[in-house]
Amino acid sequence: MTFDDLLAMFVNPELLERYGPRFVDGLLVTGKLVAISFTLGAVLGLLLALARMSKSQLLQRLAAGYIYFFRGSPLLAQLFLLYYGLGSLKSFWQDVGLWWFFRDAWFCTLLAFTLNTAAYQAEIFRGSLLAVAPGQYEAAKALSLKRSTTFFKVILPQSLIVAIGPLGNELILMIKASAIASLVTIYDLMGVTKLAFSRSFDFQIYLWAAVLYLLIVEIVRRSLKHIEARLGRHLR
Repeated sequence: MTFDDLLAMFVNPELLERYGPRFVDGLLVTGKLVAISFTLGAVLGLLLALARMSKSQLLQRLAAGYIYFFRGSPLLAQLFLLYYGLGSLKSFWQDVGLWWFFRDAWFCTLLAFTLNTAAYQAEIFRGSLLAVAPGQYEAAKALSLKRSTTFFKVILPQSLIVAIGPLGNELILMIKASAIASLVTIYDLMGVTKLAFSRSFDFQIYLWAAVLYLLIVEIVRRSLKHIEARLGRHLR
């Protein structure tokens, strides 16, 4: 068997020409889904972390309950609960004017991913904020800095250095978990892969998907490694 024959087993030019553009579209959908949900999840996660660290028992318990539920139940179950469960309440959502949201698989998936990653990011942020030395708070207080200035200018930048690694791991896990979006008719990378395989019955379709997921993860890993090195360059 020649190299060309071996290559043809994994890269069929005709198949690539037919489904290549769809794979690119699916890749863009996956990237968009993960980027938006991860960003929104970071904002919500930071708020949850602050609630967990607040002096209010009510806020602590509400945040803890949220984190317990979304970390303790499968993302797939959460997605089905939002899309099929809440989506079945058509009359109610029409009355409150939100049916346009819950009837759309894209918005439900985006919401499920955001709520799920926010729970994980909340614990990451909480751990990184607690890792900041108490002396930093005392120094800011001695300088009569406002609480907002202390948090955004002193505490948060230092905590991000600690959080960047775990946040990167969470982002990579999200990229891989995004494949379940195809189960609610989202044509992301895995959705396009399933569609292409159902028409071609060629196993190399799934090989292409695996390679693309590996490529995305590697790009993200290297980018985060570079960012972490830049943020922590003064610590060397």
